Amino acid sequence: MIRTEQHTYVKQVDGRGVVHVDDFYATDPQDLWEAVTDPARLARWLVTVTGDLRVGGEITTAFTSGAQDPARITACEPPRRLVVEFAEGDDEATTIEATLTPEAGGTRLVVEEGGFDLDRAPFHEAGWGVHLDDLAAHLRGEQCEPWKPRWEARLQRAQL
Repeated sequence: MIRTEQHTYVKQVDGRGVVHVDDFYATDPQDLWEAVTDPARLARWLVTVTGDLRVGGEITTAFTSGAQDPARITACEPPRRLVVEFAEGDDEATTIEATLTPEAGGTRLVVEEGGFDLDRAPFHEAGWGVHLDDLAAHLRGEQCEPWKPRWEARLQRAQL
């Protein structure tokens, strides 16, 4: 599978942090859509999801990173866009939006997660970098390497 260089950056919106990460995958939009929405495929690279899997539905998530949060699906436009809101407590609720765009030879995935304190941005940015590496491994039919050591290495590089 051919990938372009993964792009990540952090921006500030209304005083809160937003991580933007995008990558290109040499697969069609339908395959990538299934990889980011099908519970069985999601569990292989990102998150275990249970609950009411429809717009407005309440779900429970258990990420490969160890984070476990209740969430609600707020938009689902196959095979183009998915938005999930996470209730991480009264002081920090986040939103993850995934957008898929067909391009010559494959599909571009853009993920934005926002709503967290800016001082948490490096942790989220490193996490999404590892998650999208895991997505690429999943699409190649490979097992994902242990998450935490790769996240720690990315976080350390980001703080240098």
